[in-house]
Amino acid sequence: MSHDIDAVRAQFPALKAGWAHFDGPGGSQTPQPVIDAVADALAGPLANRGQCTEGERNAEECVGTARRAMADLLGAEPSGIVFGRSATQLTYDFARTLARTWAPGDEVVVTRLDHDANIRPWVQAAEAAGAVVRRAAFDPATGELTPGDIAAQLSGRTRLVAVTAASNLIGTQPDLPAIAALAHDAGALLYVDGVHHTAHAPVDLARLGADFFVCSPYKFLGPHLGVLAARPELLGTLRPDKLLPSTDAVPERFELGTLPYELLAGTRAAVDFLAGMDPGARGTRRERLLTSLASLEEHEDALRRRIEEGLAGFPEITVHSRAARRTPTLLLTIQGRDTADAYRHLAGRAVAAPSGSFYALEASRHLGLGDTGGLRVGLAPYNTDEDADRLLEALADFLRTQH
Repeated sequence: MSHDIDAVRAQFPALKAGWAHFDGPGGSQTPQPVIDAVADALAGPLANRGQCTEGERNAEECVGTARRAMADLLGAEPSGIVFGRSATQLTYDFARTLARTWAPGDEVVVTRLDHDANIRPWVQAAEAAGAVVRRAAFDPATGELTPGDIAAQLSGRTRLVAVTAASNLIGTQPDLPAIAALAHDAGALLYVDGVHHTAHAPVDLARLGADFFVCSPYKFLGPHLGVLAARPELLGTLRPDKLLPSTDAVPERFELGTLPYELLAGTRAAVDFLAGMDPGARGTRRERLLTSLASLEEHEDALRRRIEEGLAGFPEITVHSRAARRTPTLLLTIQGRDTADAYRHLAGRAVAAPSGSFYALEASRHLGLGDTGGLRVGLAPYNTDEDADRLLEALADFLRTQH
């Protein structure tokens, strides 16, 4: 396996500005093939979907190819792929729809590890239905959220478990297959926030045991969009609010209004780009994705270790990302210093590593960091050893400055 970093970087126009980007968890940079796909879709005839005019056929092609691409990326069926404006919007939509099946006294489990987009929609939906919310905590010392932490919150009244596939704050990747088995044994559905996870590791909907899996293409080199994957037969049991003339077919019944065809074209291009990152990848697109993403994991993990080894030389810095299985995402705090100041200092040296809680508010508070959080260093496919060294040098320079 080989991650061809030079070939990958050559495809990103934004990198010509000379920044070392560690801000990928908030949104990755965009490769030229994705930019071209969006522009090409807008440049050709477009219309509402159909088969009569060229514009109608182009729209159908954008939707169909994007569904197939996302199905390949997530190990799902194309007819189980739902598009929306964002992962947050999709989760709110599905929370409202699923809550119609809940009764007073039913229970929903959320976790303190999650982004608020996989907490607040469920809390608010539960309140509206009279359901009870239970919270599973993680160990702040290790960053681990275990199946036992989830099991402790389950009962015969649990209707849904909402959990992240990877923390966007500290990178922790819980044991989803084990959590899924526990949730299903309790008669509950499993809703997985895969927004941060999908950018760093292969996804297989069935292996993970997720009933619903939501992600965002702009975190993995694509345009701003939300995608949800589920089994088509499960989607067929749900009755969302929709317009009377709009189709009731799955998955279209969940897609409100006209889809952004140009963004779907960009999403397909992003998946194809991911599939081609390993020049030795062969076979179907799904097979090439698995090979390329495995190579990417090796590349990013090596860079993470390089950074961690460098950070070990700074006794003032605490790394809060400690779980055994985690994405290449490091949350740092600095003794006696404000990480917002470090963020600005690094930016002055063309190193992008932002500071905050990044909407993982409950996780930040549970770590004892309040609403402030810390400095987040997130790796992406285009990061290099040189980027890592620039980050460490800029941090060392910040530590030498006066308070």
